[in-house]
Amino acid sequence: MRIAVTGSIATDHLMTFPGRFADQFVADQLHTVSLSFLVDNLDVRRGGVGPNICFGMGQLGSRPILVGAAGSDFDEYRAWLDRHGVDTDSVRISEVLHTARFVCTTDADHNQIGSFYTGAMSEARQIELKAVADRVGGLDLVLIGADDPEAMLRHTEECRTRGIPFAADFSQQIARMDGENIRTLMEGATYLFSNEYEKGLIESKSGWTDEEILAKVGTRVTTLGSKGVRIERAGEEPILVGCPEETAKVDPTGVGDAFRAGFLTGLGWGVGLERAAQVGCMLATLVIETLGTQEYTLARAHFMERFTKAYGDTAAAEVRAHLEA
Repeated sequence: MRIAVTGSIATDHLMTFPGRFADQFVADQLHTVSLSFLVDNLDVRRGGVGPNICFGMGQLGSRPILVGAAGSDFDEYRAWLDRHGVDTDSVRISEVLHTARFVCTTDADHNQIGSFYTGAMSEARQIELKAVADRVGGLDLVLIGADDPEAMLRHTEECRTRGIPFAADFSQQIARMDGENIRTLMEGATYLFSNEYEKGLIESKSGWTDEEILAKVGTRVTTLGSKGVRIERAGEEPILVGCPEETAKVDPTGVGDAFRAGFLTGLGWGVGLERAAQVGCMLATLVIETLGTQEYTLARAHFMERFTKAYGDTAAAEVRAHLEA
């Protein structure tokens, strides 16, 4: 099963200020703020929803196709993804813009001051999915993740026009999209991904009820945080899947991306929706136990030991056959 993942490609530059931002502001001078914070740490991490999802799929032995736009500074990131089983040949490289970048400083009270540079991400709208499909011999599914909004709309319309099944996954971009765009991105989707809060926002902005949305998409997948995931299809009973027990809660960043990676890999294996969700929840648990979205290691024996403990021998036997293959 050939799965393409479209989405933002970015690097995160995370810094730590040992003091408190609040102590540095003068109440009657806020209109002329000019501050510089001497930080203790700089942590540069690979990010972006597209690579995060693809990295997880690669760890599970899949060969996802990353579709997005980056700058000429993408070489090292590309090498990392290539080494971890990701097809990066459909990444567009901008001739003038740097890879998107999130720069954030966190103070001792966990307050944050951050900036997001869109950069090359704005060129994702110029990518033609037909060229991707022709290169790899066709596409069975395209996940349309958070990216340049125009790119998301274009890729969705192209999937509909060419008859390519697609998964709608608004994620961070849902806040800036209006109801018309949300309806456009959602209608006819084979899968619709969101967390529970985004689910309510989708319904509020689109003006469609839960039942109306289920009539317009094939499968609705809603992540529920520590409670796991709910999978819904029109006219069927919901499927509820819980999360494996975690050893620690280190960093929640990228957990949703990891779930999608596991779920999509399960679909590629041809297992059922419940089993695919279990694989997604297990991978998401590994990510929450790790600092960074792509810093975890998937040791197959360890993965299967924990998977078996969480979901039982029957589920484990089915997944093991694909994971070991």
